[in-house]
Amino acid sequence: MKKYYIFILIICMPFLSGCSDFLKEHSQDTYYVSSWKDLNEALIGSCYMSANISDVISNTTDNQYFIHFLGDELCECVDGAEDSKAYFAKEKVFGYFTWQQRSGTNETYTGYNIENGNWVEIYKLINVANNIIYSETKVPNSTQDEKTGVLKVDGEAHFLRAYYYFWLVNLYGKAYNPSTAKTDLGVPIKLSENVEDKYFDRKTVQEVYDQILIDLNQAESDLSQTGTPTSVYRAGVTAVRFLLSRVYLYMQNWDKAAKYAQEVIDANPNIVNLNNLADGSGFLSESSDETIFSMGGNILPCVTTFQYKGFQVSDSLYNCYDSNDLRKTKFFWHYNNYTGYIKVAPKSSSVASNNIYYDYNDYTVPYEGVKADVSDKFLFRSPEAYLIKAEADAYLGKEDDAREALNTLRKYRYKSGSGYNVTATGKDLVEIIRAERRKELALEGQRWFDLRRYGVCEKYPESEQIVHRYYYYESINSIVKTEYHTFVLQPNDAAYVLPIPQEVIDFNVGMKNNILPVRIYTVTKLND
Repeated sequence: MKKYYIFILIICMPFLSGCSDFLKEHSQDTYYVSSWKDLNEALIGSCYMSANISDVISNTTDNQYFIHFLGDELCECVDGAEDSKAYFAKEKVFGYFTWQQRSGTNETYTGYNIENGNWVEIYKLINVANNIIYSETKVPNSTQDEKTGVLKVDGEAHFLRAYYYFWLVNLYGKAYNPSTAKTDLGVPIKLSENVEDKYFDRKTVQEVYDQILIDLNQAESDLSQTGTPTSVYRAGVTAVRFLLSRVYLYMQNWDKAAKYAQEVIDANPNIVNLNNLADGSGFLSESSDETIFSMGGNILPCVTTFQYKGFQVSDSLYNCYDSNDLRKTKFFWHYNNYTGYIKVAPKSSSVASNNIYYDYNDYTVPYEGVKADVSDKFLFRSPEAYLIKAEADAYLGKEDDAREALNTLRKYRYKSGSGYNVTATGKDLVEIIRAERRKELALEGQRWFDLRRYGVCEKYPESEQIVHRYYYYESINSIVKTEYHTFVLQPNDAAYVLPIPQEVIDFNVGMKNNILPVRIYTVTKLND
């Protein structure tokens, strides 16, 4: 065990100084790695993402929470429980929520919050993966146990590196467009475990996706030989094929997207029947038959809180479910004008669900500092495979297959006896599939990426206008709103791509940034 601790310290030390200088890291010494088991422990402890719910209050711009504030799934609370003991630190997400030229812009335009937390965190994880991939070639590999162990570690490290680059390029690069991907700027690629004495520049979107596929193909080759993981927190070959189906969907390679989605369905066809799930009992869980893979524990109960300065599920999302759609009550809690997020099980049962403090007492407070069973962003569930299959087949003109996949999911999402079968064709069918993705994958970190890729889709392209209101108060401790500013993200707006964090641009001399327009707004005074 001592060897493991030394190894972890060595690979993590370069990042203890933080900031965006992932290029400054010293060469990692692998002298203390004696077997694949050492690498396996390093993989678990330092390469898989982990997050506590309290991070959303203390450091909202980190740990990927900000992705929920970019699209059309959340809005600020209009009403709230006025005697709540806490409020959401919403000023930390101002720059994301209002699509500013710098994501760290504060609500008074007088300074900047840290905006490179996500960038630094992901590149740390990528660097750990780089070291594990390098180190696995140096450990003993003679017995069958050693061979299997090395394949497992190598496969998971390649999978994770691919996943992290996929996340980065879909935040900081343009959506994959087959006609422009070779020139559109993506993110820097670093594959070496060694220091490279140079400034890093951005690779093209095509180059990043090519690397993602190289890693996933290696991961599939490795993990197809190692059996089924014993935990949903470790990636197996089904998780790899799941990510391949998602990547190919984004790349508009419909044939391969459908192929890999079907392989995932064959391996895990399970869909939870919501007719058998009580309201408020929790939908997302480690033990769910739908769960294929998850890492981290970051979810949203501390964001959607019925309190002043809080956020809630937007009306546009909540109202897209009809009365027979069970997700409307299984995924959300509605009270007067407020809609909260209850996809996970409550951590407390101190008040009834019809009580004004239900959301605050049963979700917000008890979840603070607690790691959830599964993440709602780094999560693979079998229903998404059905949706990928349906969308890809619809684009391919295989509409019978598309409807079959779609209706298989809807069967378990609608009240028994209600009409759930879709019979639409052509563009109407595609629009229903896209709407179904929005409803099924709500607040799982997918909507913003979907909106981006729909805008460049060769089949039925569409781009959405999104309107956000940002409220101002008399003071930091006041519950009295004085005005709100209205911001509009136009269709095909340049802000569908995040700016590279300024700290990264400052360090890497010559790196090009994504240029966003000045965000204008209108002011509406309240209580005049």
